[in-house]
Amino acid sequence: MDGTGEYDLVILGGGAAAFAAITEASSRGLSTAMVNTGLPIGGTCVNVGCVPSKHLLAVGESAFASRDNPFDAVQYSKDEPTVDWGAALDGTDNLVEQFRQTNYVDVAEHYDTDIYEGYGKLVDDTTIEVVDGADEGARITGEKALVATGSAPWAPPIDGLDDVDYYTSETILDERDLPESIVIIGGGYIALEWGQILHRVGVDVTILQRSERVLSAMEGQLGREMQRAFEEEGINVVTDNDVRQVHSPVADGGAEAVQERIAVETEVDGDEHTFRAEGLFVATGVQPNSENIGLEAVGVETDADGTIRVDEYFQTTNPDIYAAGDVIGEPELETVAAKEGNHGVKNAFGSVERSSAGHSSGQSPREDDEGVTIDYDAVPAVVFTSPEVASVGITELEYMDEHGTCSCRTVQMEDIPRAKAVENTDGLVQIVKHHETDEIVGVHMVAPRAADMIMEATLAVKFGLTVDDIIDTIHPFPTFSEAFKHACQAFRRDTSTMSCCVE
Repeated sequence: MDGTGEYDLVILGGGAAAFAAITEASSRGLSTAMVNTGLPIGGTCVNVGCVPSKHLLAVGESAFASRDNPFDAVQYSKDEPTVDWGAALDGTDNLVEQFRQTNYVDVAEHYDTDIYEGYGKLVDDTTIEVVDGADEGARITGEKALVATGSAPWAPPIDGLDDVDYYTSETILDERDLPESIVIIGGGYIALEWGQILHRVGVDVTILQRSERVLSAMEGQLGREMQRAFEEEGINVVTDNDVRQVHSPVADGGAEAVQERIAVETEVDGDEHTFRAEGLFVATGVQPNSENIGLEAVGVETDADGTIRVDEYFQTTNPDIYAAGDVIGEPELETVAAKEGNHGVKNAFGSVERSSAGHSSGQSPREDDEGVTIDYDAVPAVVFTSPEVASVGITELEYMDEHGTCSCRTVQMEDIPRAKAVENTDGLVQIVKHHETDEIVGVHMVAPRAADMIMEATLAVKFGLTVDDIIDTIHPFPTFSEAFKHACQAFRRDTSTMSCCVE
């Protein structure tokens, strides 16, 4: 797309935040254009994040099913299933292409959004210039601008890391021949999801976590439970690592060195250790894509870590420019990015009255309308491993720090009838409630289908439901979701002597 154009809203970026923004803008009758910088249209989630990783987790789960079978009545032959990794990636590529077309390209066309491909920079306040790529030289200007450039994998300053080849959550999707063994540096959700994917398709996996537990940003019990589950499955998890150096032992010679192309030197509890493998995967977080996009030129400030500084209404230090998604920092979630993009547009252009069909009435925005914000305490986080991990609200430690006391209960999945019936008993559910009002303020779980179970807990946190509200609600039996009710009941009775279905 050539030339110049003037629009109501121009967007730098083409992911979830950008598409939520054009959806909201279209409902107001606003003209929109975006410069898709970096990944193909759709951003991280569809291209290299949620969609491919969840597809490959399902591939790994199917491959691992025979080894994970708990029933004596089901027998398998000695021949273990094999995974054609290249075919798995072909399936992923096809799935990504379908999502990209139907959820992004077709949506942009439906909303008459002009898409400019190439590397874009902000110039002249709310003007974006394409400085490299297919539409180089194009300039688009808007009444308002939204920066939604997302994030990219971040590698820490480890001695020697720049001198060796390593995978990230993006580059692993280009690897058709997996190594026989791999060391993963990091212990967050990316490390755990990819660690389980690779282990279940036949790679020998070692996870090195810096802190005392994996998933260190979540409730402590969750990380400890996942480490136990991973080690039981055969994944080596080493915590309390101080990684000192990464190098290639190939230079040392020998047949063994050919198969051990990476050596990671760490200090664990004061003792020096060297972990060797054929491959290295760095999963130590992400960094915002905020460099070299013209922020300084238009007066948009960033914090020390590169995240764009915004107020609670997603307005940057330039009043005509808003920002949303990973580029403004945690929580780096696709659904949060979409909500931020939507709210950024609402705040930039003000409220409008809508008809029952959800369309704008055409009235002008009212400047005295209050802006819309997000309650981040009611945002659920999920790790799609097996078992799954899910969390919403504050943790026991956070509550203790704030109130000096905590009213918490934890139940084990092995005590839940459905989990026992299907012999899938890994996990736990913990509830944090207000010590005076009994309102549920935090729920944290490791469990089968925790990703689905967390929504009831999210509604409880969002709307201030009490443990008695949950107890008084009839739950279907037998289900995994009963674990949430069971944990609420633990505040009122001794659940170890409780019959099934008791209120």
